[in-house]
Amino acid sequence: MTAKVRKAVFPAAGLGTRFLPATKAQPKEMLPIVDKPIIQYGVEEAVHSGIQNIIIVTGRGKTAIEDHFDVSFELENLLEMRGKKELLAIVRGISDMIDVSYVRQKEALGLGHAVLRASALVGQEPFAVVLADDVIEAETPCLRQLLDVYSFFGAPVLAVMEVPRESISSYGAIDAEPVAHNGSHDRVYRIRNLVEKPKASEAPSNLAIIGRYVLTHDIFESLQAIDPGSGGEIQLTDALRHLLRTRPIYAYRFEGTRYDAGDKLGFLKATVEFALRRRDLGGPFREYLKGLTL
Repeated sequence: MTAKVRKAVFPAAGLGTRFLPATKAQPKEMLPIVDKPIIQYGVEEAVHSGIQNIIIVTGRGKTAIEDHFDVSFELENLLEMRGKKELLAIVRGISDMIDVSYVRQKEALGLGHAVLRASALVGQEPFAVVLADDVIEAETPCLRQLLDVYSFFGAPVLAVMEVPRESISSYGAIDAEPVAHNGSHDRVYRIRNLVEKPKASEAPSNLAIIGRYVLTHDIFESLQAIDPGSGGEIQLTDALRHLLRTRPIYAYRFEGTRYDAGDKLGFLKATVEFALRRRDLGGPFREYLKGLTL
């Protein structure tokens, strides 16, 4: 029996320098796409995938994240007194939907280091890693898609997507062979190697790793075994390459649309497209866009 994934780790200790000055005094993860913080989209994806135990790796200046997922007695009382029942339900729903724990990453020493900081809270269980910057719109949540593949193979699974060859240097890339799964031969891959931010001419493929992972607890041993890279950072890609020596790792080309909300242009695209999908905003906003002189 494959152990059930019950926990999801959210690394959220970065400084968000690409969004300065907006992130000088507030976490990047709390920037809103329409009316919901970036990180909440990822948390809701985890919940809709069957995971309610959330571990958020934070750093200095990230208390707004903790406040967001906590109970706000004063706000709830005010909304209740004013009869704002719909807003009250939204606010209460945020704090009620997950069991959340926090651990601090005191220094920005890489994604691998952030994941390692959660090891005591994860324990000996398999777990998911969600990078909130990657906001994914999908009929079946991206994380749920990975969990289904994990349940079948009983091995770590990474989310991948095809990107233009000239853009692969911004991602981790995989060298992999297709594996038949559920009648498909172009969704699941068994990984042979992983390369972090390769030159386009040297990339093993145009399949880029994006911010969804289902991992087994032995990744922590690999994170401790590898040498730090540039700037003393511990990279998750290096640890996964180390783990490949002892167990298979798979990749899944997920179905859905990914928005890089950690990039200004990606953030703007997500804001526009999510607003257009809203029943309360989509119609008027579409009419407004049609009226613009572009």
